[in-house]
Amino acid sequence: MVLPIITYPNKILRQPAEPVTFPLSKEMVKLTQDMVDTVRKADGIGLAAPQVGKSVKLIIVNLEKSGVPTLVLYNPKIVTKSFVKTEIEEGCLSIPGVFGNVKRPKKVTIEAQTAEGKTVQFTDDGWVARVAQHEIDHINGRLIIDLIKKYTQGAEIVKEWRTKKLL
Repeated sequence: MVLPIITYPNKILRQPAEPVTFPLSKEMVKLTQDMVDTVRKADGIGLAAPQVGKSVKLIIVNLEKSGVPTLVLYNPKIVTKSFVKTEIEEGCLSIPGVFGNVKRPKKVTIEAQTAEGKTVQFTDDGWVARVAQHEIDHINGRLIIDLIKKYTQGAEIVKEWRTKKLL
């Protein structure tokens, strides 16, 4: 089932999410599948549970169009990150119309749990690393509007939020 995507300034996007517990409940299994359906339908490359109104540490990395199987990560966290950073334009399904350059570590090691509760760790220096960092920010209440130094689109939207003290 495709879920509605929550947009800023909804307060859930600023709340640190709660850890997922194991074994997974039926509701969590359904949420996971619904999130996969939602990110695919939205043509997104990533989605975090707060973006669909659930304050839990669950992210989806959807790079199937690049030949990478969809990653479902429970309780993900960055355990190491490179000193070297790259700056790339980012957007967000929860902040439509706003794009800008975001500087992030090029290489990260991420620890997470699988649907079975098994802890896994992987290192990446490509798109998986980039998308996972963006989604991990979401489960920690951090958004690209906190990181963008130069807007490529939507600066007027953010300026209006600042005027209304929504930022």
